[in-house]
Amino acid sequence: MITYTHFYRLLVIWSILARHRLDSLLPGTAPLALRVLVWLFRLHPAWWWPRRRSAPAARLRLAMEELGPVFIKFGQLIATRRDLLPAAVLDELSRLQDDVPPFSSAIACRIVETELARPIPACFARFDLQPLAAASLAQVHSAQLFDGREVVVKILRPGMAEAIRTDLGLLLSLTRMLEQRWPEAGRLHLARVVSDYQSTLLAECDLRQEAAHARQLRANFLDSPLLYVPAVIDDKVTAQVMVSERIYGVPINDEAALSRAGVNRRALAENGLTVFFTQLLRDNFFHADMHPGNVFVDLANPENPRYIALDCAVIGSLRKKDQIAVARIGMALTQRDFAELLRIAYSAGWVPPGRELDELEDELRRLIEPLLSQTIATVNFGPTLLRLLDVAREYRLLIPTRFVLLLKTLVHVEGLGRNLYPELDIWSLSRPLLSRWLSEQIGPQALLQQLSSSLPQLATMLPELPHLVHDSLLQGRRAGAQGETQELLLRQIEASVQQQTRRQYRVQLLLAAALAGYAQQAHLPHAGWLWLLVLALAWR
Repeated sequence: MITYTHFYRLLVIWSILARHRLDSLLPGTAPLALRVLVWLFRLHPAWWWPRRRSAPAARLRLAMEELGPVFIKFGQLIATRRDLLPAAVLDELSRLQDDVPPFSSAIACRIVETELARPIPACFARFDLQPLAAASLAQVHSAQLFDGREVVVKILRPGMAEAIRTDLGLLLSLTRMLEQRWPEAGRLHLARVVSDYQSTLLAECDLRQEAAHARQLRANFLDSPLLYVPAVIDDKVTAQVMVSERIYGVPINDEAALSRAGVNRRALAENGLTVFFTQLLRDNFFHADMHPGNVFVDLANPENPRYIALDCAVIGSLRKKDQIAVARIGMALTQRDFAELLRIAYSAGWVPPGRELDELEDELRRLIEPLLSQTIATVNFGPTLLRLLDVAREYRLLIPTRFVLLLKTLVHVEGLGRNLYPELDIWSLSRPLLSRWLSEQIGPQALLQQLSSSLPQLATMLPELPHLVHDSLLQGRRAGAQGETQELLLRQIEASVQQQTRRQYRVQLLLAAALAGYAQQAHLPHAGWLWLLVLALAWR
C-alpha cells in the first residue's frame, strides 16, 4: 500500500534520477512502459539542468550517494554481482563511500537508555559522547563497564528499518514491473536480487542477529592462534544496541604500523587464507564482509600474527551441494580444467534450460587458456573468479546469491593477502585443503563411513524388505483390486519382485563382501557390522 511517506520518497527519487539523467543507462530495446517512464523523467524540471556531465556509471554512483544510506549500502552490496551488471558500472559502485555524518549524541543516548531500560550512568561507568565511527546503518561509541572492561557500543541509526522497507520496497516494485514487461530484466532475476538484499539489510538492522553471529564465530575459533573475535556483552544486546569488547589492533591496510611492528607478512597472508578455508570447509560459517575496515591485526606476536574480525552482521553459509561445488571449482581452477568447470555448473543447475553448452565451453576455454602459459603462483585467483562471473552474466547463468557472496569474500581475502605478500600462492595453499575436504565428503572413505554408520539399521531392515513389498501389494489388492485380470497382474508383479529381490541380494552380497574386506584392511570402525550384513545377505 502506497502511503504519503512512500509517495514523498518516490518524488525525491524521481528528482534525483532526473537530475543525474540516469535514463541514459537504459538500452534502446526497453519496452514501451519503460520508455514512457523515461519521458516522465525528462519532463521533470531537474532533467533540464543536470548537475554535472560525466559517464552514466559515475552518475549512478553519485545519485546513490545523494539518495542516502540505504542506497549506499545497497550499491555496495550489488557491486559484488559481476554476474548481473557490466564491469564499468560495478567499478563505480565499488567506490561508494560509507562515510556519513553521525547522528547526534543526544539521540544516541536516548536510544541506549530506551533499549537497555536504564539511564546511561546505570549502564556504564563511562560513555563517550563523541562516536568512534559512523556508517550508513549504525555508529559506534566507546564506553567502560563498572568492572573496568573497555567496550564499544554499536547503535543502529534511528528509522533505518523503515527506510529500508520504503526504499527497497519501491525498488522491488519497479523491478517486478520491469520483469513483467521486459524479458531481459526477467532473465537477470532483478526482483529476486533486490528481495534478497532487502532481507540482508533488514537482518543487519537487528543487532541481536549480529551478536549471535559473533558468538558463533568466536566459539568456532576459541583459543585459536589465527583469529580472534571480540566477546559480546550478553546482557547489553537488543535489536538496536549491541555492546562488545573493545579491541586494540592495527587495521590490515595500515602498512606503516605493520612495518614498524615487524609483522611477518607472509605468515599473516597465509594465515588469512587458512582462516577463510577453515570457515568455509570446516564450519560452513564464513565472515562475508571482509573489507579492510572490519579486519585488524593483533601485534602481540609479530612473527605469527593473529587476525581480529569485527562486524559480523553479514555471515555466509552454503547448502552442502553448493559447498561441494565450490570445492570442486577451486580444484578445477588449480588444475586449470575448464571442462570440469562446465560440468560443475551444469550439475549444480546454474545453466538455464536450452543454453548451448558448446558456446559456453568455448568461452571458458578462451578465458582460461591464456592462464596456462603462466606459472601457477603468478595467476591471480580473484580476477579469474571475477572474469568467470562476467561469463556467467553474458550467458545468464543462474548463480545463487550466497555463492556470489562467497566469491566476493574470497576475492577480498586474496586481495588482502597479496597486498601483504605479493608472492602469495593461493593455488598451492588451497589445493591440499580442498582435496582433503572433498575426499572426506565424497571420496571412497566417506562412502564407507556413511555405510558403516547406517549398517546396524540397514541390517535389521533388509530381511523384512520383501515382506514389506508383498504386504503393500496385498493391501492394494484388498483396497480395490477386482477381477481376474488384476489378480493375474498382481501375481506377475509378485513374481517380478521376488526375482528382482534375488538379483538384488546377489549384488548386495558381492558389494558388502568387497566393502567388508576393504574396511577390515583399512581398519575402519564398524567393520564387524559389514561382515554381519554379508552373513544376513547370504542367509537370505
